[in-house]
Amino acid sequence: MATEPPSLPVPEPGLFAGVSARHRGGVRDKDWDRHVRHADQLSRTAGFRQLRDEIITRARPTADERALDIGTGTGLLALPLAQRCAGVWAIDISPAMVEQLRWVVVGRQLTNLYPLEASADSLPLEDGSVDLVVSNYCFHHLDEPGKRRSLEEVHRVLAPGGRLVFGDMMFGWSPVARRNRSVVLSKVRSMARRGPAGLARIARNGFKVMTGTGERPAPPEWWHEALEGAGFTGVSVESLRHEGGIAVARKPR
Repeated sequence: MATEPPSLPVPEPGLFAGVSARHRGGVRDKDWDRHVRHADQLSRTAGFRQLRDEIITRARPTADERALDIGTGTGLLALPLAQRCAGVWAIDISPAMVEQLRWVVVGRQLTNLYPLEASADSLPLEDGSVDLVVSNYCFHHLDEPGKRRSLEEVHRVLAPGGRLVFGDMMFGWSPVARRNRSVVLSKVRSMARRGPAGLARIARNGFKVMTGTGERPAPPEWWHEALEGAGFTGVSVESLRHEGGIAVARKPR
C-alpha cells in the first residue's frame, strides 16, 4: 500500500526567512496543478533536455555549493544538480508539482534535494545563502514588475560571487523587431498546421496577448538591462535559434 511521502528535513533552518507560498508573482490565476503531467512530458523531450544540459554546463556546479532552482516543475534542473551540489532547494508555486518532486526525492532516496512551495519573486531563503541559482522557462510567466522583483530576490539570496543561469522564452510581442516577427510567425504556422484545433489555439492565444493575460516573454535586450539594473555583472544574454535564450550573470564579490 502506498504511503504519504515523509516531510523532508530542511537543513540549516536559519537559511529560511519564511515562505510566501500563496503569492503568485503576476500569475495568481493560473491553475498550475493541472499542468503537472504536461510539465513532466515536456521535461522528457529532446529540446528541453538539451536546454537543461546547456544550462548546467554554463552553471558549472561544484560539490561544495548550494543551489536554488526557481520554477522547478518536476525537477528538470534540480535532479541533475542534486548529483553535483551539496544541497539544492527546488521551489515552485504549484503544490502538486512540489508534491510530485517530493515523491521522486523519496523514491531515489535523495538527501540533499529540498522541494518547497514558494514564488519566484519572494524567495524563502536568507541573504547570501546560495552559490548558484538556475531556472528554466519560468520567468516568462511573470509580468515585468514580477521579473524585476525576482531578479532582486535572486541577487539578495546569492552569496558574493554567486552565479545566475537561466533559460527562458526571449522575444517580444512587438512586430517591430525582426526576431519577434520571426518567432511569432513560426509559432502561428506551427499551430495552423494542426487544423481547426490549432486555429482555435491561435485565437485563444491572440486574445490573451491582447488582454495581457497570457505569457509575458521579454527579449534579450530587456533581460540584459534588467540584470544589470538588479546589480549583476558579467551579464551575457544569448538568443537561441528558436524562441528561447540563455542568460548568465554574477553577483559582484
